[in-house]
Formats: sequence, C-alpha cells, structure tokens
Amino acid sequence: MKKKFTKKELTEFKKLILKRKDEVSDEIKHISDDTLKKSQKDASGDISGYTYHMADVATDNYDREFSLGLASNDRQSLYELEDALKKIEDGSFGVCEDCKHLITKVRLKAVPHARLCVKCQEKREKK
Repeated sequence: MKKKFTKKELTEFKKLILKRKDEVSDEIKHISDDTLKKSQKDASGDISGYTYHMADVATDNYDREFSLGLASNDRQSLYELEDALKKIEDGSFGVCEDCKHLITKVRLKAVPHARLCVKCQEKREKK
C-alpha cells in the first residue's frame, strides 16, 4: 500500500488548495464588505430619519450576526487550508491522523484539508 502521494499529485492538491483559499478569502471579503462596512441604517435600506421598529432592528441584528458567523466559519476553513499546505511541505499531507493510511484522492479533492480517512471520520462522529 502506498504511503505518500507523488510530487505530481501533491502539486495538483496544492493548486486545488490555493484555489479554494482564494475563493474563501473572496467570500470573507464580500461578507465583511456587506456586513461590517454598512451602518445599520444603510443595511436596512432606510433613508428616512425615523427610528427603527424593534422587529426591524432585531432582524438586522440577526442578519449581521448570521453573516459574521459565516465569515468565522470561512476563517476556520482558511486556517485548515493553510495547515494542509504546511502538510504538503513537510510530507505528511493526505495521511490519516488516526490510522496513518493514505486518505483517498476522491476525499481529498472534495475536502482538501481532510485530516482523517472516511472510516476514521465516521468513527469519531459516532462518539
């Protein structure tokens, strides 16, 4: 059984990871631009000088919190993708942290920052 991916395979994964990193970074920037740079009045589209209805304020706050949660999840994905790049450099990329077997290419193409093979992931999720 193969213990490591070839340099060519690692180069393909590196390209995939860098592309995903760019996509996630763009998504974070988009969420930040939409959520954080607008005042509450701008976000709600209200241009009148009247005060907000409590329900409108609650909805705006919920939308803002939801967007910030998405950005936080995206940041976590960025950290995981960075870690995958480090693993490519140190030669440990694609090796399951539990059973030490190679993670399948199909799984890594879907989740390039995967740390576990499918079987070990399922075992952890059952716990």
